[in-house]
Amino acid sequence: MTSRHFEEGKTGENTKSDEAITSKKVWVSLVTNLDYLPGFLTLEHSLRSVNSAYPLVALYTDALPPAGHAALRSRGIPTLRGDHLVPSVPKSYEQDPRFHETWSKLSAFSLTQFDRIVQLDSDMLVRRNMDELMELALDPPGEEGAGDRVFAASYACVCNPLGKPHYPSDWIRENCAFTSQHDAPDRAQTEGAPLGAGLAMPNSGLLVINPSRAAYELILKELVEATSTAAYEFGDQSLIGYTFRGRWAPLPYVYNALKTLRWKGVHDQIWRDERVKNVHYIMVPKPWDEPDGERGQADETHKWWWDANDERKRLEKTRGIEDEF
Repeated sequence: MTSRHFEEGKTGENTKSDEAITSKKVWVSLVTNLDYLPGFLTLEHSLRSVNSAYPLVALYTDALPPAGHAALRSRGIPTLRGDHLVPSVPKSYEQDPRFHETWSKLSAFSLTQFDRIVQLDSDMLVRRNMDELMELALDPPGEEGAGDRVFAASYACVCNPLGKPHYPSDWIRENCAFTSQHDAPDRAQTEGAPLGAGLAMPNSGLLVINPSRAAYELILKELVEATSTAAYEFGDQSLIGYTFRGRWAPLPYVYNALKTLRWKGVHDQIWRDERVKNVHYIMVPKPWDEPDGERGQADETHKWWWDANDERKRLEKTRGIEDEF
């Protein structure tokens, strides 16, 4: 397991050093390959479109090729080089290969040069300002990962709406935290389901964090426990769900609105288009993987992404930025 600290890239390819990031509160998203780079760039655009007061920082690993660095540099997006995290005993995710990369997201807990990190997956689209997450009450770093509010997140949906056979047998509608909110949809817009609802697993697509070296060490310790990581079906979110079980703050779905929640018969009872602040494009295909002639036909929320992406590219063209992303 690699456990180096985050540091400024030494290759000269990073757009800005951490010293150039003046804000003590930042959005962060992991970038490890070119496949997700269009998602990251449109996420960054969407944050600026809603007038967020805070920058999005690209956390990259050594796997990001030069073309990715060039794309970030041309757009003036600040970057930090980060830890590549993997369990001491590799786990096979043949059905969900994306989980091979997601462990490294947890490096955000180590960024103690910042007072507040909100980690975002790059397959997200911000539709309404959510800067209030930068002020959300959490345990101070002095609690060393032992408090009751180590981080904040929305719940994972455990309904398995696509009926994937390799998902755990207890991932059913009756065990989903969101199901418990169907009778109070107005409250669901502003409150998360109670702590411990359903299977009590957070979705790690959005994590609100007060960085703490001690909390990070707890995560690193868990990564070397082969008997633990072997049982983690959902990578990083399984790890933090079990490591900090019962010691995190549930957020309402609007901050991590999994696109599947909107589907009829999943959790459309609580979904409100006008209240959603951040859409999460879980599953495949991602919007940017759709052929041009089929853009947004499979899912209404994909149209929202394409509108934002088209706007981003129009604005970039006025700045002389025209690349494959």
